[in-house]
Amino acid sequence: MILTDTHTHLYLEQFDTDRDAMIQRALTAGVKYMLLPNIDSGTIPRMMDLCAGYPEHLFPMIGLHPTDVKENFESELDKISEILAKNKFYAIGETGIDLYWDKTFVREQKTALIFQIQLAKQYELPVVLHVRNSFNEVIEVLHDVADQKLTGVFHCFTGSKEQADQIISYGFKLGIGGVLTYKNSGLDKVVAEIAMEHLLLETDSPFLAPVPYRGKRNESSYIALIAEKLASIKGITPEEVAAETTKNAIKLFKFPQ
Repeated sequence: MILTDTHTHLYLEQFDTDRDAMIQRALTAGVKYMLLPNIDSGTIPRMMDLCAGYPEHLFPMIGLHPTDVKENFESELDKISEILAKNKFYAIGETGIDLYWDKTFVREQKTALIFQIQLAKQYELPVVLHVRNSFNEVIEVLHDVADQKLTGVFHCFTGSKEQADQIISYGFKLGIGGVLTYKNSGLDKVVAEIAMEHLLLETDSPFLAPVPYRGKRNESSYIALIAEKLASIKGITPEEVAAETTKNAIKLFKFPQ
């Protein structure tokens, strides 16, 4: 069984005490591929160094996280553009709009999102979208810029069937994580109606751990638990879920196998 975690922040300080052991647990659990979303220019060196240590398994993205869009966002985007021009990345992200934590820089978040979407088009890379409490705002941006060149994933999808259909109509995938295992999330009923070809698996480690680890530190090995839950919803085997979602990830991110 070959699993792919399409969204995992393995370079963060939460893993400083056992990072290599944690990555080995993931590999042992069948998680062969892990894609690392970036946060800001300060996290790029750690992320790239980590990926260089596991070149067959870890693949970096580059972007400015919406909650890190502040007064200096333009200089941050300039740094990201410079680094992107000189190095290999597999996606732009994570970017998007976050209206949950702080609405101070909403206008700047939108500007930064549009800029990063243009980078994605320029470099022919998928874009990884963060849409916490901001689905309508991000869809409004996509409506203005979507074309045949633009593709990507709505990270941590927790929306309705109608929202899923809208995402799919723009050529995007749905990132399904630990929330799928939460008892009253309702995500299971939505995912049951969505074809496997539109789904990716993700952990968002170290956040949003699935049951039975909810509330604790998440890690990439737990993607197997999300695959098992999705398999039970779809009435197929975890092996089939792994094969389908890994195929979808390879097609979208084009990482080497």
